Amino acid sequence: MIHSLFLINASGDIFLEKHWKSVVSRSVCDYFFEAQERATEPENVPPVIPTPHHYLISVLRHHIYFVAVIQSEVPPLFVIEFLHRVVDTFQDYFGVCTEAAIKDNVVVVYELLEEMLDNGFPLATESNILKELIKPPTILRTMVNTITGSTITAEIQGVIDACVKLTGMPDLTLSFMNPRLLDDVSFHPCVRFKRWEAERILSFIPPDGNFRLLSYHVSSQNLVAIPVYVKHNITFREGSSQGRFDLTLGPKQTMGKAVESVLVSSQLPRGVLNANLNPSQGTYTFDPVTKLLTWDVGKINPQKLPSLKGTMSLQAGASKPDENPTINIQFKIQQMAISGLKVNRLDMYGEKYKPFKGIKYMTKAGKFQVRT
Repeated sequence: MIHSLFLINASGDIFLEKHWKSVVSRSVCDYFFEAQERATEPENVPPVIPTPHHYLISVLRHHIYFVAVIQSEVPPLFVIEFLHRVVDTFQDYFGVCTEAAIKDNVVVVYELLEEMLDNGFPLATESNILKELIKPPTILRTMVNTITGSTITAEIQGVIDACVKLTGMPDLTLSFMNPRLLDDVSFHPCVRFKRWEAERILSFIPPDGNFRLLSYHVSSQNLVAIPVYVKHNITFREGSSQGRFDLTLGPKQTMGKAVESVLVSSQLPRGVLNANLNPSQGTYTFDPVTKLLTWDVGKINPQKLPSLKGTMSLQAGASKPDENPTINIQFKIQQMAISGLKVNRLDMYGEKYKPFKGIKYMTKAGKFQVRT
């Protein structure tokens, strides 16, 4: 029934899209934008817009257009009711249904949409049922919505590494809960590409030992949920021999998973002679020669956020630094894939024995940089 869903903000930007069958090009929304231009008020956009190959059915809630793409004729009120149910679910989960809340909870949003529709048809739309399947985000929800700043660029480089120790010639199939997330993929030669194209299922006869089954890339900034936030206040005053350093870290949309092995580093300006700081947890070092500040945080406790506060001593008579330092962060999150990718099932054919199957998710920072 519903082929795709596009979320469009008041500025006319598509900030999220979800496809249940084949991917529908964003250009289909041009028909919606044309109707929007003809409408005298935002509420006057026709709820049903026919196009040569699709129907666009939309609702406007909280200054966001929820636009469903339909390929065959269906009762419009049925689709409109479902779109309202999507909005109500987002509001129930996140407290508000705004563009910022949806972007901050993008992993949960995709999980919800995956559960609410099965192959384009409504499946689980009741909030109490959904909450048994997908836990609402609870960690620092109110704090997340007050964080200021914007993401300049973000992308995910993901891989699926396999370790196979099976006898004979087993034929394996691997399916995902949300395979549409994999739009830029590189496969191991053992994967049957035609079946992937047709069914979005990985079918392969694996080599022995360790190998990389596939690698993927998510470059759309709207689809990348940043799992850690930084509150910072690094200041230097003109004519003063001291500067202020104040840094606090916290988890953001980690689905209750712990952020571990956190290491913060910052290249301080050349005029800084020393740093007298007080970490609430972990240890820090400052190299007066290279001016590199390193803070080994360890594991973030959401109930008591780690902070590093204190003063920096500057050369007497030195001018105020032209730029504030950048902050680099390394971390790991066990049992979580920040891309939202989830394995549905792994099946084996061609052999009669029952193999042991296991999966481990991990997220780790590549180049995670915060500009102050």
